[in-house]
Amino acid sequence: MRMTPVVIFVSLLLLLLTWLLLSGLNLNSTRYDRELAALDHFSRLERGLNREVLTARAGLSQSYDALARMTDAYDDSLDPLREAAGSDSELDTAIDVLAAAADRQEKLIELFKSKNALLRNSFSYFGMFSARLASSDHMPVVAAATTLSAAMLHLTLDTSPAATREVQDRLEQLARLQRPPGDADSIQAAIAHGGLLHDLLPATDAVLKTLIAAASVREQAVVRSLIMERQLASRAEARQYRLLLYAASLMLLAALVYLGLQLRARAVALRRRAAFEHVIAGISTRFINSQHHEIAEHVESALEKLAGCVGADRAYFVVAGEPKLIYRWSRQDVEFPPGWPARALELAAFFEGEDGIIHVPKIRPAHPDDPIKLLVDAGLQGWLCISNPGQSRTQAILGFDALRAGAFIRWAEVSLFRMAFDAISQAVGRVFLQREKERLKAKLQQARRMETIGTFASGIAHNFNNIVGAILGYAEMADAPAKPGRQPAANLAEIRRAGERARELVDQILTFGRRGEGRRERVCIRSLVAETNKLLAASLPSDVEIRVSETSEPAVVSAEAGQLQQVILNVCNNAAQAMDGAGVIDIRIEIRELTEVLRIGRIDIGPSRYAIISISDTGRGMDEATRERIFEPFFTTRPDGNGLGLATALEIVEEHDGTVAVQSKPGVGTRFDIWLPSVPSNDPISVQRLLGATGRGAGETVLVLETELERLLRNEEILAALGYEPVGFTELAAAAEAYAVLARFDAALVSHQGGIDSALDFATALHDIAPDLPIILATPSARDLDAPRLAASGISEVVHHPLMSAELARALSRCLPASVASQV
Repeated sequence: MRMTPVVIFVSLLLLLLTWLLLSGLNLNSTRYDRELAALDHFSRLERGLNREVLTARAGLSQSYDALARMTDAYDDSLDPLREAAGSDSELDTAIDVLAAAADRQEKLIELFKSKNALLRNSFSYFGMFSARLASSDHMPVVAAATTLSAAMLHLTLDTSPAATREVQDRLEQLARLQRPPGDADSIQAAIAHGGLLHDLLPATDAVLKTLIAAASVREQAVVRSLIMERQLASRAEARQYRLLLYAASLMLLAALVYLGLQLRARAVALRRRAAFEHVIAGISTRFINSQHHEIAEHVESALEKLAGCVGADRAYFVVAGEPKLIYRWSRQDVEFPPGWPARALELAAFFEGEDGIIHVPKIRPAHPDDPIKLLVDAGLQGWLCISNPGQSRTQAILGFDALRAGAFIRWAEVSLFRMAFDAISQAVGRVFLQREKERLKAKLQQARRMETIGTFASGIAHNFNNIVGAILGYAEMADAPAKPGRQPAANLAEIRRAGERARELVDQILTFGRRGEGRRERVCIRSLVAETNKLLAASLPSDVEIRVSETSEPAVVSAEAGQLQQVILNVCNNAAQAMDGAGVIDIRIEIRELTEVLRIGRIDIGPSRYAIISISDTGRGMDEATRERIFEPFFTTRPDGNGLGLATALEIVEEHDGTVAVQSKPGVGTRFDIWLPSVPSNDPISVQRLLGATGRGAGETVLVLETELERLLRNEEILAALGYEPVGFTELAAAAEAYAVLARFDAALVSHQGGIDSALDFATALHDIAPDLPIILATPSARDLDAPRLAASGISEVVHHPLMSAELARALSRCLPASVASQV
C-alpha cells in the first residue's frame, strides 16, 4: 500500500483544521471590545466635560484645572479608538467625523471658559456694588438697586428675552435716578457691570446650550453601530468557521478510521507475509539439509504448504524435457485430469504476466478467443502460475489450481511465490546437478577405462605390426615368382589384401591409443558400406543375410574411413550375434534435412543436413534396462563378449559430431540409426585404394635406418627386390658416420619404430649434411605428424610401416624420377 497520498491528505487536513480553529476562535472580538471600550471612555469624558461646564456655570467649581485635565484626556481618547479600528476605512471615516465633533466641543468649552470667567468677575463686582447701593441712605436708589438685583438674579436663572428686557429696564431706571453724591460711583459701576452681565449671561447660556446641543451623541452612535455591525458579522463568521471545523473534524475522524483500517490490513498482510516467508525459509532449510534422493518428497511437502497459503486445491512443479519432470500435490478426493499438469507448461505461453507471474483469481472468459477459455476447458476456477522465462534454458513452472469459485485467498503478495519458485527450482536443480555429476563420473570412469585400453592396445599393436610386416613382406616375395592368373597368385593377393587391412587396423589402434584425432577425408557412405559388406560376407555366418538399401542422393561425410568402417562392422557383428541363427541384417542409407534442433539418442543435433546409416536386425531385441546400458564399456550380455564393440562405435560417431539412436523391443529386433553430418558431394574420395604402377630401381643406394635387426633385413630384401641397393643401420650414430664418410647414398629410409623424435632428429641432421638427399619416413601411423614439422626435418615422403613394395616403389619413384628403369 502506498502511504504517501494518505500522509499528504492528512497533513493538508490538519492545516485546514488549524486555520478553521483560528478563524472560529473570533480573535477580532478583542479588537472590537477595545474599540467599544475606547468609545465608552470617549463618551464618559464628553459627559464629564459637560458636567464640569455645568458645574462651572453654576459656580460650584472655583477653577478650571479639572476641566483642563478632562479636556486633554478627551482629546487623547480618540487615539486608542483609531488604533483599535486598524485599516477599516469606513470606521476611520466615522471616527474622523467624531473627532471633528470633539474639536467643536473643545472650542465651545474654551469659549465658555473665557465668557464664564468674565461673567464670574462681573458678578463679583455687580454684587459688591449692589450691596453698597442697597445700604444707601437714599431710598429710591435702594429700591432701584434692589429691583435690579432681583431682575439680575432672575436673569441668571432665566436668560429669556423677557428677563433680559427687565434687567435692561431696571438698569435704565437706575440710570434715570438722581444720583446722590456718595452713591454716584457705585451707581455708575453697578450700571456698567449690570450691562456687562446683561450681555454675558445670555451669551454664556447660549454657549452652554450650544455645547450641550453639540454633543457627539449621533457621531458616537454611528461609530458604535459600525463596531457592533462588524462584531456581529465576526461572530456570525466565527460560527460558520466552527461549523466547518466540525465538518472537517468529522472528515479527519473518517480519514483516521480509514487509515486505521488500512494500517490494520497492512499489519495483517505483513503478518501473512512474515508467515509465508517463514514457510519459504522452512522449505529452503529443509532442502539445504536434505540429500538429493529426498528432494522429491520434500518438494511435494513444500507444494502442500504453499497451496495452503494460497488456498489452492492442487499444486505442481513441472520442468520441461523429455520426459517432463513433474512433482504434484492435491487435496483429498481431488484428482489430476489426464495430461495435467504437463499441459499447464504449454498454457503458460498463452498468458502474459509481470516477472513471469500469471495470476487469474477468477476465470471468466471475455470473448470466445480469450486464452482464459483454455483454463475453463481445464476445469479451473482460479490459476496462479510462476514461470522462469528468459532465466534458464530449461523451462519450468510452479502452478496452483483452484477448482472452486472464490477458493483463492485474496492476497496481493503473489510476487512472494517467486521466492518459493526459486527455492524449489534450486532444489530440483540439485537433482539435475547430481545426475550430471553421476553421468560425468561414469564418463570419467569410462574415459579412464578407455585410456587403459588404449595403452594396452598400443602395446599390442606394435607387436602385431611386426607380425603384419612379416606377412606382407613374405607375401610380396612369394608373389614375385608366381604366375599371374593362377590360384597361388590369387591366394597371395588375398593374403596381401588382408595384410593391408590389418595394417590399417594397426594404424587405428595406435591412433586410439594416442587419443589423437585422425586425418579426415570426404568419404562416400555408399562405397564404404559396399566395401564393408564384402568383409562382413567373409566374417559373418552363412545363414545371416545382408541387405543394403541406398538412397538416390549422394551421401558424403567428412570422416576417417577406417573408423567409420569399424563402426559398421561392430554394429553388424552385434546384430548377427543377437539373432542366434538365421536372420537378415538390413542396412539402409538415407539423407535427412533438420530445420530445428532434435534430440537423437543422448544429445541434441541440428539444424543441419545428416546422412543416416540404419542397421536393423531380426534378433531377440532388448528390454529398456538393457538398452540403457549397451554403450557402457565392458557391459555385455554374452558370456564370451568383451563389452567394447558398441562403446567404441558410439565414441567414434560422437568424435565425428554424430550420434546413435537405438530402437528395440524384446522378440521383435533392434535398429541402430547412425547420424553423421553430411558434406557437399563434390568429388568424394573413395575408400578403395588401388595399387598403382610401381617403378623399379636401377641400383640406386638407399640408406636404411631400422632399430630392430629382423625388420632391417626384411626391409633390405624388399628394397633389393625393387632393384635398389640397400645399406642398413640399426644405430643413429653409425648411419650418420657412414653418410659422412661415404656420401654416396641416393635416398634414405628412416623407420619410425625407434621413436618419432629420434627419427626426426636423425632426418634433420641428415638433411643439414645433404640438403638434396631425399628422405622417406616409414611410420605405423602418420596421424599425429604435422606437415611443418616434416618439412623442417627434410622428409620428402611418408609410407606406412610395415612396408609394402608397391607403396615404397611409388615413393622412391617420386623421389628418384631419373632412376626409373622400367614399369611393371
